[in-house]
Amino acid sequence: MKKTAIYPGTFDPITFGHIDVINKALKIFDYLIVAVSDGNNKNYLFEIDERIEIVKRALFTDSKIKKKKLKVISFKSLTTALCKKHKSNIILRGLRAVSDFEYEFQLAGMNRKLNKNIETVFVMSDVANQIISSRFVKEIAELNGDIKKFTTKSTIKALKNKLK
Repeated sequence: MKKTAIYPGTFDPITFGHIDVINKALKIFDYLIVAVSDGNNKNYLFEIDERIEIVKRALFTDSKIKKKKLKVISFKSLTTALCKKHKSNIILRGLRAVSDFEYEFQLAGMNRKLNKNIETVFVMSDVANQIISSRFVKEIAELNGDIKKFTTKSTIKALKNKLK
């Protein structure tokens, strides 16, 4: 049976930390669905359609990841409902630092309460990417800082165009 994992997130914007987690997951799972959240509780810089395109360009064009093991979709539901829809019982979450763990641990517990068949798998990004967050990338970009070490060329271009 094919092991499919769901990697949910806002990806506003995608960073090298996200891409690192995705590359590691592709070595572990047969198939990965990168699920871009369109939830109402956040103020996104990019609209959902923009984020989907940015993620696709970052993964398939800039990072040259093969499409056969990976799909990028949007979702506006509970992650557990998304898992059911795609017949997956694995939620993938990236960890950067110890400070992420408490929130992620609670989230994993809530998902487990919603569906006892769901397992959350945590993957650490490499040390070089652990400091990167979408929030910091946006803030540095807004202040005209150099973000080449944090995200892909096409994502940088999208940020520059958005922040003009």
